[in-house]
Amino acid sequence: MIKIDTKISPVAPQKIIRGFLILIVVLLFGTTGYMAIERWNFLDALYMTVITITTVGFREVGNVSEAGRVFTIFVIFSGMGIIAYILGVFAQAMVDFQVRALIGRRRLGLKIRSMKNHYIICGFGRIGKIICRELKANNIPMVVIDTNPENRQILDDEGIIYIADDATSEDVLIEAGIERAKGLISVVASDADNLFITMSARGLNPALFILARADGEQTEKKLLRGGANRVAMPYLIGGQKMAQTIVQPAVTDFLEFTVHNKDIGLEMGELVVSEKSRLNGKTLIESEIRQEMDVIIVAVRKKNGEMKFNPSSQTRIEAGDILISLGKSDDLRRLSKILSLDEGGL
Repeated sequence: MIKIDTKISPVAPQKIIRGFLILIVVLLFGTTGYMAIERWNFLDALYMTVITITTVGFREVGNVSEAGRVFTIFVIFSGMGIIAYILGVFAQAMVDFQVRALIGRRRLGLKIRSMKNHYIICGFGRIGKIICRELKANNIPMVVIDTNPENRQILDDEGIIYIADDATSEDVLIEAGIERAKGLISVVASDADNLFITMSARGLNPALFILARADGEQTEKKLLRGGANRVAMPYLIGGQKMAQTIVQPAVTDFLEFTVHNKDIGLEMGELVVSEKSRLNGKTLIESEIRQEMDVIIVAVRKKNGEMKFNPSSQTRIEAGDILISLGKSDDLRRLSKILSLDEGGL
């Protein structure tokens, strides 16, 4: 993970604290000296010490004796030295901050330019955070574009590459590697911005898969016309799920366990059939998937887009098909290898 490092070196705060401690010592020393030499009260002595150290040129508290003048010379050189030291540490810290930020941006740019087949997530709000965590859990490369400065620390902590800028800008989308990306997910708060991002992304990469958020049906139609492949309406999805929890609680619990609960060891996966697979051309019963790996084929999406739910045992597996499967994680990984490169065996 490459991120912009804008943290000040830990050495700088230590030097600043040390400088202020020395400054306090000089102030106490000067105040005590004037009180002892000139017999001034504490406030007058402190005032004289401050204007002497800072060399502001204000009038003196009173007539200064020869001993007081010699002491003043010593205080001036001591104070000027410590103030110069503190200002130098501040300047060094600021330069260090700028250099680290510059190097971080260059490293981030190189990292993004080396990425391909990644996803661009526009918006890191409540929905964007869930999407990013799911993609990260599945080791899917991504770049987040977000303008909220409060999210930067969260993105840093979660190790997510991000660009702190406006996703509606074509230059920012290009910086995020849209020409090499596999897909874009637009989930910013404004429907108008989601539509603008969708249209810009489609123009920059005609082959890009685009998933966009919408709050209403009218916006959904506009997003589809603007180039989105899929449109998700969070309020509609949430409402339907809540209703199904009342109408069909057992079905809802089953889907929740199989899709979201990792502890039970069951997963649903999309497995693509390769031409190199020795299962290519076989029927489901001939493949012996159910018997050998205890995997259930819930549906088959044919390469022409046709979806066959609860396929029969005579359904033929062909290259380009997607098997929507339910089973244990290890069994799904084994079947995925067999379907892709014919590794392993039944």
